[in-house]
Amino acid sequence: MNKQITFFADNPEYDSFVKKFEPKKTTDDCYTPEIIYDAVAKWVEKTYGIDRGRFVRPFYPGGDFETYEYPEGCVVVDNPPFSILSHIKKWYKQHGVKFFLFAPTLTLFSGEDCTFLPIGVTITYENGANVSTSFVTNLEEWQVRTAPDLYRAVDVANNLNKREGKKELPKYEYPDEVITATMVAKWSKYGVDFRVKPEDCMKIAALDAQRPHGKKIFGNGFLLSERAAAERAAAERAAERAARVQVWKLSDRERGIVEGLEVIDK
Repeated sequence: MNKQITFFADNPEYDSFVKKFEPKKTTDDCYTPEIIYDAVAKWVEKTYGIDRGRFVRPFYPGGDFETYEYPEGCVVVDNPPFSILSHIKKWYKQHGVKFFLFAPTLTLFSGEDCTFLPIGVTITYENGANVSTSFVTNLEEWQVRTAPDLYRAVDVANNLNKREGKKELPKYEYPDEVITATMVAKWSKYGVDFRVKPEDCMKIAALDAQRPHGKKIFGNGFLLSERAAAERAAAERAAERAARVQVWKLSDRERGIVEGLEVIDK
């Protein structure tokens, strides 16, 4: 028995054989830091009034979300493999499974429609990957909306986790009738409330002006109605003001003082 243990303990051929059966890691295996997941889960619980005990996480190395046993009334709050996110959303839609999922900001508008929440926080995952992250859900009826409080919660958690290596991409200007995921994510960052109904937008891959140049909207975009375009322009102006100006807010104590002040006419 001891000879057998010694043989297996230091045998390259045996080690090579065993490795064939180990789960292979891919670029989808980002491994969400617990502090990040906790911030997201708290936001979902508070925003939608769903008890955290109903949350399930079917995405893990070696797991199969299609054969996972989903309890009745559960909600999937998890970070799925980004490469099959469109398939995941479609499968959940067909099987009536509620979800709130992590998603890459740059390609957020791609694939199966649902509610898109662009926040664009570059999360440092446990495998060292830095990914600009937003979210998708079927827990509400908006097509696209900002989520300033979610941005703040994830950003604070990520700063505690460790944030570095943010990559700047080229910037392009689009008309007011067009939105991209990175654009809406910026408005989330600056606390701007912006929402679009499904009937006020249409997904597009490129503008006609881009096609002769072989260009397109990276990750797709949405063409807006005139009403939504006006709201988009207002959101952009509000974000620009917020980016330039530091806004100091009153504390609850100071607001209480203000409410208690009496105006004396002289």
